[in-house]
Amino acid sequence: MVRAWTLPMLLVLCGSVVATGLVFSGTPGAAAAHLLVCVLLAGVNSPLVFPKSVGAVEAQRRSAVDGRPVVFWRPGCKYCLRLHIRLGRSARQLHWVDIWRDPAGAAVVRSANDGDETVPTVVVAGRPHVNPDPEWVREQLSRSA
Repeated sequence: MVRAWTLPMLLVLCGSVVATGLVFSGTPGAAAAHLLVCVLLAGVNSPLVFPKSVGAVEAQRRSAVDGRPVVFWRPGCKYCLRLHIRLGRSARQLHWVDIWRDPAGAAVVRSANDGDETVPTVVVAGRPHVNPDPEWVREQLSRSA
């Protein structure tokens, strides 16, 4: 759990330190702008922007029932964020598994990627696809509906 928040906490901490220095140097406007950018970056890289994660076993069970893809992701991954943003509201229909919170999910990703934890890994009908095109994922989602 702590690992998922390490990057966002570092962004806020570093932004606060730099903003404090800017305030003391007489540029409070730049300090506020810098701190705002760091807080926004922290928010984007936090687990808060993704739908609630479920465990790998539960996600696979749900996928078997409804046919929706399972997305294995981790906080701070720019490719996972890109997939989530490009899918828009459709992203909420997928089953998301945070591999940093679920060891079984990390094991699934490692088995699909020759031991590497490469994310996003999208599993559709039992077949893993590493860093797929968001349009392809959207098509798979529409097929399951």
